[in-house]
Amino acid sequence: MARIVVVGAGVGGLATAARLAVTGHQVTVLELTDAVGGKLGRHTRDTPKGSFHFDTGPSLLTLPEVFHDLFEATGAKLDEYLDLVPLDPIVRHVFPAGGPVLDSCADPAEFTARVGAALGDRAAADWQRLWRRAARVWRASEHDILRRRVDSPRDLARLAWRLGDLAAIRPGQSLRGLDRSQLSDPRLRMLLDRYATYTGADPRRAPAALVAVPYAELTFGGWYLRGGLGTLADALLSRCLDLGVVVQTGATVTRIDAAGGRVHGVRVAGRRAPIPADVVVANVDALTVYRDLLPDPRRLAGLADRSLAGFVLLLGVRGESGLAHHNVFFPRDYDAEFDAVFGAPQRGVRARPAADPTIFVTVADDPAVRPTGHEAWFVLVNAARHGTAPGAIDWRRPGLAAAYADRILDVLAERGVDVRDRLVFRDVRSPADLAGTPGGAIYGTAGGLLRPANRGPVHGLWLVGGSSHPGGGLPMVTLSAQIVAEEIGPAW
Repeated sequence: MARIVVVGAGVGGLATAARLAVTGHQVTVLELTDAVGGKLGRHTRDTPKGSFHFDTGPSLLTLPEVFHDLFEATGAKLDEYLDLVPLDPIVRHVFPAGGPVLDSCADPAEFTARVGAALGDRAAADWQRLWRRAARVWRASEHDILRRRVDSPRDLARLAWRLGDLAAIRPGQSLRGLDRSQLSDPRLRMLLDRYATYTGADPRRAPAALVAVPYAELTFGGWYLRGGLGTLADALLSRCLDLGVVVQTGATVTRIDAAGGRVHGVRVAGRRAPIPADVVVANVDALTVYRDLLPDPRRLAGLADRSLAGFVLLLGVRGESGLAHHNVFFPRDYDAEFDAVFGAPQRGVRARPAADPTIFVTVADDPAVRPTGHEAWFVLVNAARHGTAPGAIDWRRPGLAAAYADRILDVLAERGVDVRDRLVFRDVRSPADLAGTPGGAIYGTAGGLLRPANRGPVHGLWLVGGSSHPGGGLPMVTLSAQIVAEEIGPAW
């Protein structure tokens, strides 16, 4: 039996703890904040009309089989803890300039038909051709990449890729390059470009292999958890406690002790003696690990990749809007948005708030999250990280966040959804308000396809979560936990 300390009680940390505890290890989870769940955050706003409840992180569950596997591996059934509601549409895409609306769904043939009805037969034929390629990329990556350790690009090169798989994956091609070569309709290109932002990346630089992301979503479906996605954190915490995991909140880990090339424990603020450990699993951003907890300049230098942050409005809205659960309102000029969000530090061009951004609106049709006759809106806009570097924005500059919130509501009104006179309240969260994530980078600081390795640079150190392999998003984070737990193995 190993003494294992998990730093961070996000989904990756809790999932790893549960998997390790069920195999006989002694597991302690240390969480900086007062609540578990990590980016799977929640916010409640009480008003005279009643309480509004918001998911402040992920609002869509995909690849549900990953979570069924997790609960079964820890001796339970997912359906005993969570109520999964399938979504159709998964996402409502609203194109600019009064363009058509395209609702996505988990039936590939039906979605192709919807593409044809909204955008024409040529667009539907293009989508079918792209879909065949996406299927091949998914099949090649799902087993060989997403479910096993990948410590370096050499590991990818050593895989026994079939030539057809390599042709589909197109190493070296960007997602933008792929959609320009495959899709003639600019609106379909917008739809595909959006999936780069799922990893915090710019589609003009993100790898074409990310075409597997929409394939997974539109093949296996999108799901809502009744009561909000935060109920997943409750379920994982319950599994951990039932399995004997010790979970301590309000515990600030300041250092990982690793003399002699192996971990010995962690140091916690306010405690004289370190907490001993044979294994440490870090469920915090890789940048935090290699900058603060176990400084490693070489690995830190590899985390210079720029990643998106998010600017959020939490709105209490009177009446009903008729919106879908997930809605995306596209801008006229998507590239202008990416230029603003990422900036061009090499040319001395600073990042700035996008004047005409893509706006994501989530409205859960769930009486548990809003008073009768009202809606709880989660509004997200891609934004530059918080900071003072050329590729960041100082979101604490007086008046900036409030002014940008006004701008977002104005843009929504211009796109046909005006709620400015129906607001019960408006809460604003800029990237500066996202605690625990460097710069407010909601997808992890290492955006892109190849993330930092799960195995750390010293014996007994492992990384899980959105900033490590296989990447961000609830299913990928949960798979990172499976990879690490299997590598550590059962108690001896």
